[in-house]
Amino acid sequence: MKIKGLRWYIIALISLATVINYIDRSAINIMWPYIYKEFGIAAADNKNALALITTFFMIAYALGQTFTGKLMDAVGTRLGMTISIIGWSVSIALHSFAKSLLSFNIFRFMLGFSEAGNWPGATKSNAEWFPVKERAIAQGIFGAGASLGSVISAPAIAFLYIVFGWKMTFVFIAGLGLIWVIPWLIINKATPDKHPWLTEKERNYILDVNTEAQTQIDETPVLSWKELLKFRNTWGIIMARFFIDPVWWLFVTWLPTFLKEQFLFDIKQIGAFTWLPYLFAAIGSLLGGYHSSWQVKKGVNAVKARKNSVAVGCVFMLLSLVAIVYKLDDLKAEPGLAMVLIGLTLFGFQFLIGNLQTLPSDYFNGKNVGTVAGMGGTAAVAGTLLTTWLVPVMTKTSYVSFFVLAAMLVPVTWICIKYITSKRIIHS
Repeated sequence: MKIKGLRWYIIALISLATVINYIDRSAINIMWPYIYKEFGIAAADNKNALALITTFFMIAYALGQTFTGKLMDAVGTRLGMTISIIGWSVSIALHSFAKSLLSFNIFRFMLGFSEAGNWPGATKSNAEWFPVKERAIAQGIFGAGASLGSVISAPAIAFLYIVFGWKMTFVFIAGLGLIWVIPWLIINKATPDKHPWLTEKERNYILDVNTEAQTQIDETPVLSWKELLKFRNTWGIIMARFFIDPVWWLFVTWLPTFLKEQFLFDIKQIGAFTWLPYLFAAIGSLLGGYHSSWQVKKGVNAVKARKNSVAVGCVFMLLSLVAIVYKLDDLKAEPGLAMVLIGLTLFGFQFLIGNLQTLPSDYFNGKNVGTVAGMGGTAAVAGTLLTTWLVPVMTKTSYVSFFVLAAMLVPVTWICIKYITSKRIIHS
């Protein structure tokens, strides 16, 4: 049996895994403003409690990014992704047994460590299944999964919570990941060079677009973390992720709380409004991937094309964040406009992040791609941890500093990705 366009089935499954990933991780943020009292937490302490839960998740996520990056390089994406999603599905199910803040923290740590594998796994899989000119599109489709997961999660979690309560909500969403494993193992039988369902035309397109590059992949030595850190390109990726990813997480973690405090939303209104900014983000992810891939097809160097797209995303983010800061007080009477401006911010983020996440496969080859992607993910989490603990302090009286901080991180990111680079692309 041969399947035409098999690589698109693979990226569709990875995108679906990312949707599930975001539904699982978003559940606590959406329900927390309405369940924290069940654990004996006072209203004045609820944001600090959520920050603590998020910290446990992010520390594990940081460790997991680096570990699972190595895991994907060692056992391959087929088995590595399977281990990852089974791990996070079990972890989210255990949330239903939480009795205290401590047990939430333990289960959150387990979830963060296992969910981390989705990102280096997707980056490595895209490097295996897509030629250079299509990788940003593939990464954009994968990134759209993160946004689509956030679009779906708000109304879905709100509905499940209202109908079944918070405990059964965690159980239901855990089942999604376990079901996903079945088609993944069936369809993703092997890498493109050995997959029995791949047509010869597609196999040659994937593997033989650049025979010299394929030879480099086969001959590339596996480098240690220490050796990879000797390259400026590695540091450019690490530092850019350190500064830009916290902006996304500011909204993923705190948007429901912001809406409850700023607009006095109940959980039905959270479900009705929160999906909109992530719809913008999904569109940004797809357009960002298309934008850089279009440039590559026109003859622009792949790395330059990615950086051009990162610049466009930064412009969208900065302009919309500045507008929010300037109009924040007025936005209290216009929640719809607030959602659009936040949506444009997330549009810009997703426009650029897929291109930034593609750079490890542009700079490096072979069994170093997953490792560098994992290191970048770890740096992203480190930056997010810092901002997570700043939020409860910054937002005691106003959210102005919240959005100012997000705006300040954008140009710093551009400086990192533009100027911290080697003079040549490194493949070994």
